[in-house]
Amino acid sequence: MLALMASSDTGPFLLPPGLPVGQYMPSCSPLFWISDAPVSEPVTWWSRCQKQVDSTNLRPVLCPWPSHPRRPKVPPAISEVQLEAELEASWRSYRAMQLRWQTGASDAYVPDDVEPFEDDPGPPYGQWPGLAPETQGPSALAPEEAARLALEELMADPYGDGQGSHLALVPAGRSADIPVAMGWDADVPLEQLCWMLRSWEDRFGACVVVFQGSSIFISVTRPPRTLEHATHIALEHVLTGADNINDGTTPFPRYAASLIDAHLWHFWWD
Repeated sequence: MLALMASSDTGPFLLPPGLPVGQYMPSCSPLFWISDAPVSEPVTWWSRCQKQVDSTNLRPVLCPWPSHPRRPKVPPAISEVQLEAELEASWRSYRAMQLRWQTGASDAYVPDDVEPFEDDPGPPYGQWPGLAPETQGPSALAPEEAARLALEELMADPYGDGQGSHLALVPAGRSADIPVAMGWDADVPLEQLCWMLRSWEDRFGACVVVFQGSSIFISVTRPPRTLEHATHIALEHVLTGADNINDGTTPFPRYAASLIDAHLWHFWWD
């Protein structure tokens, strides 16, 4: 049973009834709402609030208390053409570094105590392949069901990143805009991440569901079904610069294979 408590309707936007006690944050605009304490049934709370998005225009996300958030912003506008141009430029820089690793150039950067490059071929592309196509065919799951399964997987680990989560409601036009609208604090350009998330939302049904420190967890309604498609998508993951993908601990082929039929994606930055 959810413990329902009355929520104030005197703030800058109308909250749905029956929320836990919470408050609006931060002291600057735009604002979001967050529960004062971690919620005891995070998956149920998220699902309940997600079902009300059409009437509330508030998107739920589970997160820790935001002690030092960046200043929230109105999400930027960008076209898919601009996104692909940005990614291609990132790929060219990555490809140049990859070639230096493979040739053993003295200026190649190798993380301390990690020797992954001899056995890890990296993304198998000699030319920019463009954006990965959207997953073909209908999904067996509705977006809300895919998100619920992803959250249950995350919350099942008693030592995982989803424990102790507060419920936040964010006035964002789409799930991909939540990091910018909240001013999430991680070592990643939020505007560029927003562009990437919007594109994943359109192509794969991606939905931001949890923050934990510098980690972001994303549910995926239409994950790749083949290794070829997963490999193409994994290249885009590499180009986010996320440390858990680029720290050399997981060979690229293994990481790409892990994306097949996976409804939960995870990224973190130091």
